[in-house]
Amino acid sequence: MPYARPAFEAKICSPDQLAIRAAALPRPLVFTNGCFDIVHRGHVTYLAQARALGAAMVVALNTDASVKRQGKGEDRPMNPLEDRLAVMAALQSVDLVTWFDEDTPLARILEARPDVLVKGGDWAPDDIVGAPEVRGWGGAVHS
Repeated sequence: MPYARPAFEAKICSPDQLAIRAAALPRPLVFTNGCFDIVHRGHVTYLAQARALGAAMVVALNTDASVKRQGKGEDRPMNPLEDRLAVMAALQSVDLVTWFDEDTPLARILEARPDVLVKGGDWAPDDIVGAPEVRGWGGAVHS
């Protein structure tokens, strides 16, 4: 007997559906991004804290090719995009997960139109990709 598809997989959203699916989420909408290759306690804490800034959260993951271009090492990503999407979707703090193949998530930010843009504390708010655009439509940027 085949197993039922886990419900969390419904949170995985292709980029071409992001604008429609993000528009249906409760506001304020939080957006963050990253590789999230080897998810650890620091990641899940960060994601929970980011999600607390709004009513829903979208996470955009770098594709495998995008991770490789970041120069994190020849063996990266350790886990392929399909697996990283599933792990991210399974987290309670994540409402929608998508991906980007570009070097930055700017296209996904513009499609999702978040009210809150968040990156980890190693980023200065003014250096976060999408900060001018999100502030331009009245949103906030957090590090």
